[in-house]
Amino acid sequence: MTTQTTHATTVTGTSTAASPSSSSAAIAAAEAARTRLDFAKSARPAFRALIGFDAAAREGLDPALVELIQIRASLLNHCAYCLHMHTNDARKAGESEDRLHLVAVWREARHFFTAKEQAALALTEAVTLVSDGGVPDAVYAEAAAHFDDSELAQVLALICAINTWNRVALATGKVAGTDER
Repeated sequence: MTTQTTHATTVTGTSTAASPSSSSAAIAAAEAARTRLDFAKSARPAFRALIGFDAAAREGLDPALVELIQIRASLLNHCAYCLHMHTNDARKAGESEDRLHLVAVWREARHFFTAKEQAALALTEAVTLVSDGGVPDAVYAEAAAHFDDSELAQVLALICAINTWNRVALATGKVAGTDER
């Protein structure tokens, strides 16, 4: 007997289950129904520039930290497309399920994250939610205590890059599960 993992969803009081094969079909149908422009095709120079900026921002940073920053920003921005992509990338890079599940509530699970990761996550939140009160001096100072100027600049660039990607994905209606990486 084989066991198949399912994901249950409750919709207006009824429970439905989605198998991996029906999830793939649903993803394909959602992508086919998408009516917004393809940014990569419609703004090729800007898209290529953003890819270059993203690559430059990652340079020299720990890949695990890169994914944590991208996951946290994507959670805050409610970007399912990027969240799906970066949690999968983190898993492929060896990130633990525990840490992935706890990024959203990292303050309550600090023992899962290093002091340096915590400083980066706090800075990610402040920069991502900048309209809620800017970047507090204490948050910046904590990050500066864990990163030298060059690393801190890279972290800031990465936060800016993922926030841009989130906004592009949300504005163009990108469908979670359709990334081609």
